Amino acid sequence: MARRGRAALTDDLFDLAAHGLQGDSQRFHRLGSDAFAFVNEAEQDVLGSDVAVVEQASFFLRQHNHPTSPIGEAFKHGGSVSVRGFRRVAALGRWVPPGLWRSLARVSSASMFALPSHVTDLARIEAALKESVQTPDPYLSEIASHLIIAGGKRLRPILTVVAAQVGGAADAELHERSVQGGISCELVQTGSLYHDDVMDEADTRRGVETVNARWGNLQAILAGDFLLSRASEIAASLGTEVAGLLARTIGRLCEGQIEELRHTYNAARPEASYLSSISGKTASLYATAARIGGLVAGFDRPIIDALNEYGEAFGMVFQIVDDLLDITATDEQLGKPAGHDIVEGVYTLPVLRTLQAGGVAAAELNALLGKPLDMAEREKALGIVRGNGGITASMTVAREWAARAEAACKLLPQSAATDVLFVAPSALLASF
Repeated sequence: MARRGRAALTDDLFDLAAHGLQGDSQRFHRLGSDAFAFVNEAEQDVLGSDVAVVEQASFFLRQHNHPTSPIGEAFKHGGSVSVRGFRRVAALGRWVPPGLWRSLARVSSASMFALPSHVTDLARIEAALKESVQTPDPYLSEIASHLIIAGGKRLRPILTVVAAQVGGAADAELHERSVQGGISCELVQTGSLYHDDVMDEADTRRGVETVNARWGNLQAILAGDFLLSRASEIAASLGTEVAGLLARTIGRLCEGQIEELRHTYNAARPEASYLSSISGKTASLYATAARIGGLVAGFDRPIIDALNEYGEAFGMVFQIVDDLLDITATDEQLGKPAGHDIVEGVYTLPVLRTLQAGGVAAAELNALLGKPLDMAEREKALGIVRGNGGITASMTVAREWAARAEAACKLLPQSAATDVLFVAPSALLASF
């Protein structure tokens, strides 16, 4: 990405974080004394002075092997939090180094939903996921557990566990029910990835061979179906409402994917189609993860509905950020070719907003679209989107969805879990 474009992108990011801080600083204060992490002197030379990354308490100490991480040490403040010194990044054309990019990307891990029990929660989720796909047939068990063993952020099950605690800490029974509800969502996600990789003819995912590449398409499809069946079985054990909810969500995933497919290589794709698609294929599962947390906890309907709204909005932010990264990151940063969507004819929000802006850039981009792109055409298309307002416009939409998620939190009981949910959208945007 051009240095100017990446600098502007960083500027937008920290403008957003500053806005979120000024909106409700008390929530950040309740997260603990190390809720603000400041870059060290070397990175101030790159980004400018007074750069702060909004973070979860103890996140950097937990994510890095030593306290003096590339992002810097936690700032230990006194009895109150002041955000007046938080100013926008003055990158002024400077490039963000890959090391800092990777450090920011860690914010999008499951730790953005971290309660004090986070390490224990993740360990139980991992164990439950592996247990859920074991069968008497070692061959099927190996295929079904392949991507689970490869790892993942586990955002959805962690979201379920946290959502179940917005009314207060969970006892052992509620915790286990929330874990089971969360892994039902994660199994749906994993099963859908098995199917996605067949459709995309993908060779790698999460740093390992895809199931279709290693065992074949038929095995990948059937193993994906098996994961969906296990998810449904677990959901049924939590009650008929959870079972029905998960079934409807699987349907919404399919609807979202179909909506995307019907507009493949369509440069005139309406923005409403894009938003409908990502609402179905991504946001619906986050909404369900949060809602299941409320259902297993037995919350009143207004709280359950607010959790659902939060999950939907968070999922929209998640997908928009993911689509932005496909445009702005390098092949090395993504671990796969950048611009995969645009090559495959999936025109996401940054592309659509660039086209909507009109002018010479839009005309040049439109001339490239509507067909598969070779390497040179891909680079030209990415350069146009990066340099002509599509990124900034998409960030504005992401901010709007982040604000919706934060607004939903204000309908929830005041608690440590609610505070964790409130800061997560800004942390997710910071990963970009």
